[in-house]
Amino acid sequence: MDADPQDLRGHVLWAPRAWVAGRWHDGVQLAIDATGHWREVNCGVAPAPEAIRLQGPALPGLVDAHSHAFQRAFAGLAETRSGEHDDFWSWRDRMYGVALRITPSELRAVARQLCTELLQGGYTQLCEFHYLHHQPDGRAYDHELEMAWAVADGAADAGIGLTLLPVLYERAGFMQPELRPDQRRFATDARCVLRMRDGIRAAKRPNVNAGVAIHSLRAAAPESIRALMKGCDGDEGPIHIHVAEQTAEVDDCLAATGRRPIEWLAHEGLLDARWQLVHATHTTPAEIDAVAASGAGVVLCPSTEANLGDGLPDLARWLASSTPLTLGSDSHVERDWPAELRLLEYGQRLTQRRRNVCAAPELGEPSTAARLFKRVLAGGAAAAGLRRWGLEAGARADLLVLPAPTAPLVEGISGDPLDTLVFAPGASPAFAQVLVAGRRVEP
Repeated sequence: MDADPQDLRGHVLWAPRAWVAGRWHDGVQLAIDATGHWREVNCGVAPAPEAIRLQGPALPGLVDAHSHAFQRAFAGLAETRSGEHDDFWSWRDRMYGVALRITPSELRAVARQLCTELLQGGYTQLCEFHYLHHQPDGRAYDHELEMAWAVADGAADAGIGLTLLPVLYERAGFMQPELRPDQRRFATDARCVLRMRDGIRAAKRPNVNAGVAIHSLRAAAPESIRALMKGCDGDEGPIHIHVAEQTAEVDDCLAATGRRPIEWLAHEGLLDARWQLVHATHTTPAEIDAVAASGAGVVLCPSTEANLGDGLPDLARWLASSTPLTLGSDSHVERDWPAELRLLEYGQRLTQRRRNVCAAPELGEPSTAARLFKRVLAGGAAAAGLRRWGLEAGARADLLVLPAPTAPLVEGISGDPLDTLVFAPGASPAFAQVLVAGRRVEP
């Protein structure tokens, strides 16, 4: 049988330039083992005779750390206003209409389309914050993981890695102990979430792993969160939660508990390096300090937060802290990480009325895009529940290849390829090749 030309496991690659250990290196050779992991990464070397030469600079793929795959079917369909006021809460009501209709076969097709687009956008691992569990009438499917496997099948069809995060979702609000009728597909308790997590792991699907998630403090009672955490004792899997996305959520949490959402999590002693706080938009300096001290990470979703009018995070303080950061495409109005990084920086420029806000020349990081890329790359492994990530021995062999560089428009003027990729993207695809676990996938 002829060898599969898409399968590069057991081969050696050589890049003229690659992002290794937080910066660009010239002449990088990358050997892939038989399991689809990097066996060896060497910088500053000439290509071995057997090496496959990449035509452009090479980057690690990024983790998309927050996704609701079914919402890809809704992207672009909520950009009209029928009343005097439109915000996150009115958008949510319309989104529920989609959630109540989608079938497992439709979800697989949507997930396949989404994951193909995410690969084109430079993501090679997806964290699916999965709360769409039951039939449209709220009854359980015969197979509890029916909808989770629909997402996993779509991801496998596209070729992306997947972290499934079944979600604890049991009430409509702090003072609403029951779910609304249009939330009936989401209902779970701690035992259900743990059972789904364990079922996903037991299946041992290639490039699929699992953790757990809590929808939000408003959607899960404190005793249920504690029960879920008891079931996670000794488990290293990731724990994700929506937190402080909306000012109304912060106000309601204060009224119900006497504390802000992140403040409550920290006070309860729950936060550690397994936790990923999704959005964390409305925070105090003390909350940021508490997150940094705990080792927990933060998942920023710039395009969704902009689309929903959530607000802007205290990015300068998050960057100054030791908090691991990652990106999430969330509702999928954008599906590529260069656009997310661009929006992250531009939000700061518009509020502060200055340029290159996220650059840090005093730290030896004068490139805005390179600094942001370095930070969101570093947080990816923990968010996805993976031990290693990036172009390093032992990590999964995921790779993005930029198009071959062209001559500068003006002789002698050039910059960091990441700045061009993020702030001046071309009309052609951003990535000439994408590898996941040592296999080429079609970008």
